[in-house]
Amino acid sequence: MGENPLKKIRGLRDRRASRSDATQGTDQAPLTPRYGVEARRPRRGRAARAEKTRRPGLLARVVNGWWNRLIGAVFGGRLSDETEQYLAHQTTRDYVCNTLGQTAWGALFPLLTLVCTWFVGAEQAGLFSMAFTVGTLLLFLANYGVRTYQVSDLDEMRSFLDYQVNRLITCALAFALGWLWCRVRGYDALMFSTCMGVVVFRCADGLADVYEGRLQQRDKLYLAGLSQTVRCVLGFVAFTMVLLITRDLALACIALAAGAVASLVLLSLPLAYFETERSLPLSLPGVGELFRECFPLFAALFFYNLIDSMPKFAMEGALSYDNQLYYSAMFFPANSILMIAGFVYKPQLVRLARIWDDPDKHKRFDLLVLAMLAAIALITVVVAVFMGWLGIPLLSLMYGIDFEQFRSLTYVMVAAGGICACIDFVYQIITVLRAQRQVMRLYLVALAFSVPVALLLVNFAELSGAVVASLVSMAILFVLLVSEYATIRRRLERGY
Repeated sequence: MGENPLKKIRGLRDRRASRSDATQGTDQAPLTPRYGVEARRPRRGRAARAEKTRRPGLLARVVNGWWNRLIGAVFGGRLSDETEQYLAHQTTRDYVCNTLGQTAWGALFPLLTLVCTWFVGAEQAGLFSMAFTVGTLLLFLANYGVRTYQVSDLDEMRSFLDYQVNRLITCALAFALGWLWCRVRGYDALMFSTCMGVVVFRCADGLADVYEGRLQQRDKLYLAGLSQTVRCVLGFVAFTMVLLITRDLALACIALAAGAVASLVLLSLPLAYFETERSLPLSLPGVGELFRECFPLFAALFFYNLIDSMPKFAMEGALSYDNQLYYSAMFFPANSILMIAGFVYKPQLVRLARIWDDPDKHKRFDLLVLAMLAAIALITVVVAVFMGWLGIPLLSLMYGIDFEQFRSLTYVMVAAGGICACIDFVYQIITVLRAQRQVMRLYLVALAFSVPVALLLVNFAELSGAVVASLVSMAILFVLLVSEYATIRRRLERGY
């Protein structure tokens, strides 16, 4: 008879156990068949790939590093004593990151109105557009025209604390006036909540600007650009997600404000403290001087934006809210001219201030001013050609509205945008010359013209009248500013 199978299995098991016992207590591992070695290698490869997959990405590492730095500084009570980690004088980074920030800031309103149009329709998108107009007007009060004055304060005649206290006061005033405006206008619950959400967003935007101005003053404009980018992106994402889920415009505007406040507290404020030296002590007389010195700057910017917004205010009482959307959509290409021009000259404001400080370089200063105005004219022509070719069909595709009917009005609006960019540049130059007090009356004159022009044209020609009123008002202001700039230059040259 053959061998019992059970006995054969037990014998094989005993021989394996005896080989295992023989290898115990020695440094030599049991001999492993070659196929066993090959079988273990794939397991090591999979483990390595899994470990690599678990490693955080670049963005996660940056966020975690920043969070650890922030928490350590807050709980250590040394927010102003942190060692700087980012270099100054990074020209390429300044241009790239400032462009990102300005692009995000300028594109935010168009993108938000697009989202509104998709999710809640043209009527509510127009309502949001009007609320954003009010918020942007109050932003100029919050900023108080101090940014250019701050970044060109090369000798730091005012402490950073002075600038901060000044900005806290102006932001509080902007919020109070926003609330009062909504009450006086008698807005319903939807418009009131929408408008106040935008106002809070703009107040946070204005407060963050003083910390970004500090970074630019210390030649770290790229950090200011990153701060601005994060604030706009966070606000847009919060707004979009809430509107997508709830279809409630008021809640979405509250989320927009919450995103801006979070960015201010977690990034803009600590970044300025970490990456710049400790401020000089607070001087209440210095705060008062800022209000007095920058009042002409504030008045000029506030009146400029009021002139720019006057057609929209005239439309609010006379036309339905969907017209606000049409007007804003046509203005977005015009606003891109202002943005592109800002990309070019805003990083150069400190350099222009230094050139002007040298009397031997005043002719060079004048040539730079003329070159920038010529560049703005060229940008305007390029934008007009683009709108005639692809821009208008693209607007129709994005909004789901036929903008071909507004083709001629779009060209008029682009021309108005080019003039707006020239006005903004000339205003910045006058500020560098510290002659801002002399232009406030010009804005008052232009405002006095714009009110009746907007009211008459809107009531006579509705949307078309609003667009033409914008062009006429801006053209008047530009002519006044250029003539005043020429007068200021002649007077300053005689002074030297």
